[in-house]
Amino acid sequence: MVAEPPTTPFGLDIGGGDASTTDWSRSYHGLSVQPFPKEAADILMAPIDPLDIEIKPDGLLYLPEIKYRRILNRAFGPGGWGLAPRSETHVSPKIVSREYALVCLGRLVAVARGEQEYFDAVGGVPTATEAAKSNALMRCCKDLGVASELWDPRFIREFKAKYCVEVFAEHVPTKKKKKLWRRKDQPKFDYPWKET
Repeated sequence: MVAEPPTTPFGLDIGGGDASTTDWSRSYHGLSVQPFPKEAADILMAPIDPLDIEIKPDGLLYLPEIKYRRILNRAFGPGGWGLAPRSETHVSPKIVSREYALVCLGRLVAVARGEQEYFDAVGGVPTATEAAKSNALMRCCKDLGVASELWDPRFIREFKAKYCVEVFAEHVPTKKKKKLWRRKDQPKFDYPWKET
């Protein structure tokens, strides 16, 4: 009896081998074998709802990490994707980082190193480690086209003009003033910042 090539839930050939026994810390199994089905691609590359986009005080637009997970769950189903560590966790005096592979339907899709600053060496490292994983997920999702508009300069300019405002705020303890960004539909900044 001849074994059939492995397939995904959509019936796609993932390039031979057994994905369930693949060592994702080294393998590139299934990379660029073939595109995902149109149904999945449409979900991954759909325009982002403006209500889902957030802005950091420094003006950087971002999509909260949970939104990436929801998009992947819609495209591949819960359990149809995952992040596999590709390196040990690196802890420096201020930053935690680790490399991860995004695997969807048994195929490697992208590799990225996630990183996160931390300040408390005792309780901060576990939280920073989880945040580094989220950062890697966001970086890997770029290869799938998820939230790609957040890297488009024209989209960024137009979004900020329509949905955001840059205001002067004072850092209450130090009395230093700084320009900060926020969404127009969000309340004013909380302590230690006060809009002036």
